[in-house]
Amino acid sequence: QVDSLHQHVHASGLIRKVELVITSPLLRTIQTSVGVFGGEYRSEEADNVPLMVANAGNSGRPAVSNLNSPPILAVELCREHLGVRPCDKRRTINEYKCLFPAVDFSLIESDDDVLWKPDIRETNEELAARGINFFSWLFTRKEKEIAVVTHSGFLFHTLAAFGKECHPLVKKEISSHFANCELRSMVIIDNSEHASSTKTNYPGNIPSG
Repeated sequence: QVDSLHQHVHASGLIRKVELVITSPLLRTIQTSVGVFGGEYRSEEADNVPLMVANAGNSGRPAVSNLNSPPILAVELCREHLGVRPCDKRRTINEYKCLFPAVDFSLIESDDDVLWKPDIRETNEELAARGINFFSWLFTRKEKEIAVVTHSGFLFHTLAAFGKECHPLVKKEISSHFANCELRSMVIIDNSEHASSTKTNYPGNIPSG
């Protein structure tokens, strides 16, 4: 599935448009990020830092090149539900840096996963609130074409909070579950930046007669 999406991203020209790739810091999403947006590693690139070393996470996959690849940035805010399930716990950042040398982990403050709790599962409402914070953070980025590699549950509960003013068919599409390795393009607009200024509004009146 990753190989098919990699081919689509390159054949469609999307790889040339994406300015930044943001990934959840779980092993499966980092592997997807580098597999889709990275390049084939060649022996003559020995002096370049790879996006992924060979057999990272016992994947059996070859090394992935960072040449002509957009930067990949790991962000905690777009993780899957936190807590209880071991599959949703990340590894240490030091371990990731060895496996994915060219991925940027600078925004993650703790080496260990301090967000994941063995006995407390994040609620859907808490996840959605975290997702809204993630989108607010996205608006602070200077890049305009950003690929986000995250999780179906995170997207489902986060996007359910958006599109209330859209047509029902659009709202339904926004809120539907993502398939594995599915890619959707969305334009995100901050309505607060497009609101009318109250200083220049004029209510008008009913004409006399």
